[in-house]
Amino acid sequence: MRVAISGACWSSHSAKWLYALETDDIAGLFALEADGSQEQRLFHTSDFNFRDLSADPDGDLIACSLVRNGGSNLAIIRTNGKDFNEITEGDSIDLAPSWVPGKPNMIVFQSAGIARNQKGQQSGRGPFAIHQLSIETADMTTLAEEKNFDLLGPKVNSSSTLFYIRRPYRSGQEPVSWWRFILDILLLPFRALYAIFQWMNFFSVKYTGRPLSTSGNAQMREQDVKQMMIWGNLIDASAAAKGQSGEDAPALVPKSWELVRQDQNGQTEVVARGVLSFDLCPDDSIIYSNGSAVYRLDRDGKSSQLLKHQLIEHVVARSGSTSNL
Repeated sequence: MRVAISGACWSSHSAKWLYALETDDIAGLFALEADGSQEQRLFHTSDFNFRDLSADPDGDLIACSLVRNGGSNLAIIRTNGKDFNEITEGDSIDLAPSWVPGKPNMIVFQSAGIARNQKGQQSGRGPFAIHQLSIETADMTTLAEEKNFDLLGPKVNSSSTLFYIRRPYRSGQEPVSWWRFILDILLLPFRALYAIFQWMNFFSVKYTGRPLSTSGNAQMREQDVKQMMIWGNLIDASAAAKGQSGEDAPALVPKSWELVRQDQNGQTEVVARGVLSFDLCPDDSIIYSNGSAVYRLDRDGKSSQLLKHQLIEHVVARSGSTSNL
């Protein structure tokens, strides 16, 4: 069974780690004691998947994304698993909610509209923009948007400075390539044979517990699965890593993925490049990952490497320390 961690955060109110798990059939929200001694299931459902957990530092609410049917909306739930409530709706992709320090019941998040064809089928999406939403009044304000860029994972620090990742926007509607069409026709017999092999392999694993193919060791096969999960959320990650094979900790995303700081006047500044994930520390320093290492960027702009590891997809800051998934 495929089981994946789809979100994680630290709750100062309950002094627990909060995280979401998902399988192909069901998803759940869980709480774990700081020392790992006890785990509690807060909520489970088969209607959607939880993503992008964010705990209110001044209260007992959790903001999260609910992913279903090609779109997603935001919801809040208490740290005891009660009072579940969706706070956005519509034909959009709302992700990555984060609480605004010093402003109760205020969150920032990224959102993109869904494009549909004449038959009502989803055909693409617009670029992600960043919005601010008041949970009490339902008032929403656009904080940042750029026509040719996706703005991702917004967070606001204690001095009301906005941070986010900016990457080039791709609509997903690629022009028709005749060379690609001819190549697909030539590869059709090989892909059909591969599909038949995988179908037979499925029954072999199901009834004997052993795959038909045993090439490569277990560690290599496990790494392939992790790579597939990350490739599903990145753009040209493999190509970016190959181009930096000689580096100590090569970025798994292109340099065009930039960590941007935006002040209250709307002025922006790039503070790091090749950034996959980041979080803000209580002292206003930043931790971020390029996929191969975790770095700390202090308030003076000095960057230092904290650790290296393979395929670091997500980082979470807790009282100045780091944890990666």
